[in-house]
Amino acid sequence: MVKLNRIYTRTGDTGTTGLVDGSRVSKADPLIAAIGDVDEANSAIGVALAGIDDAAIGVMLGRIQNEMFDLGADLATPWNPDAHPDAALRVTPHQVAALEADIDRLNGELEPLSSFILPGGSPVAASMHLARAIVRRAERAMVSAGAGNTLNPAALTYINRLSDLLFILARYVNKNGPGDVLWKPGASR
Repeated sequence: MVKLNRIYTRTGDTGTTGLVDGSRVSKADPLIAAIGDVDEANSAIGVALAGIDDAAIGVMLGRIQNEMFDLGADLATPWNPDAHPDAALRVTPHQVAALEADIDRLNGELEPLSSFILPGGSPVAASMHLARAIVRRAERAMVSAGAGNTLNPAALTYINRLSDLLFILARYVNKNGPGDVLWKPGASR
């Protein structure tokens, strides 16, 4: 269990931050940007969760928020492919499979798409779309960070699947699809 006695430590006052292994990196490092975007995505999921009245979806999003902290810890721990699997907190293929099962189950309840949809509909669906867009940014930041750091492949797969799930959830909370706002190409020309 993590125990925080002090919130400020002054260790980051010079523009660096610590990784799990004790090394320090610039707060401008692409890896730290990725960790920040994952944190922002988690916060956006929390906003979406605050509007959910479906208990099962609430439990799912609560699990995902916890997994997003796992993802942040994974990114903050330098990758060592030779390390014992339990040597560090890592996102696992099992967590990816759980997202895929959620996607398949929820998507099976939706009408097929007949058009691209706009990020809107109900307030909760709109917040899911915003969380999805932030997750996509976190994914891009992780790919960028991966150019200079070796990342856990399951972490990259996880963040990619999460954006897919948030898209499905936005449709699901939009009255299972009929509340979707359809794109009308060129409608305002």
